[in-house]
Amino acid sequence: MQLIIAKDSQQFGEIGANVVCQVVKNKPNAVLGFATGSTPIAIYEKLVEKYQKGEISFKNAFCCNIDEYVGLDKNHPQSYAYFMRKHLFDHVDVNFDNVEIPSGIAKNLLEECKRYKEFLAYHPRDLQIVGLGQNGHIGFNEPYTPLGSKTHVVCLSKSTIEANSRFFTSVNHVPTKAITMGITELMTAKRLLVLACGRHKAEVVKDMILGACHPHLPCSVVQLHPDATILLDSQSASLLPDYLKE
Repeated sequence: MQLIIAKDSQQFGEIGANVVCQVVKNKPNAVLGFATGSTPIAIYEKLVEKYQKGEISFKNAFCCNIDEYVGLDKNHPQSYAYFMRKHLFDHVDVNFDNVEIPSGIAKNLLEECKRYKEFLAYHPRDLQIVGLGQNGHIGFNEPYTPLGSKTHVVCLSKSTIEANSRFFTSVNHVPTKAITMGITELMTAKRLLVLACGRHKAEVVKDMILGACHPHLPCSVVQLHPDATILLDSQSASLLPDYLKE
């Protein structure tokens, strides 16, 4: 497990974007797993800059998302499909035939989970970007999700709904369910890039890195991944011992 602490948002975005560029440079048809939320936006902004400079092309890459809200279609401004178009896909040469995101409005959610599981099984990710929830969730795998889980429908915890309410007009408008990759599927990616920013993530970052691996803290499973990079800012790393920051 490699730990990197960025000095500011610019460096955070640059480091994260360089990881993606390295993977695509080595394998132009790489399968890339993307995450949403405010934390990876700095990385996506840098990727757009690098594309505009001719430093990266996504035209042969396969792209997929960790999760999607149940009840929101792909054009809803708060859907994760819309998020990825707004922050990355519409600004680079992504082939949308090679983009897979769970459908939040599928008539049969269990069948949609099965479809997505099959896609992931046939498209092993070369890189999976993973955000870190304040309660330790990765994807929408809430505390006590079985470590062997695969793509499933999850009922979002109260803390997750409250945390995500900042993106909606009110907490009452936040969807209460989502489709998410399971922990097993996140861990089968060849490389993980785990992200956290902000003082409010410091406690869970400390537990993820220094605590025991346990289902009550899903993010702790990244300790077991053979090629995981943890990218933090100074605030999210503030509770880590000094010897880890050197």
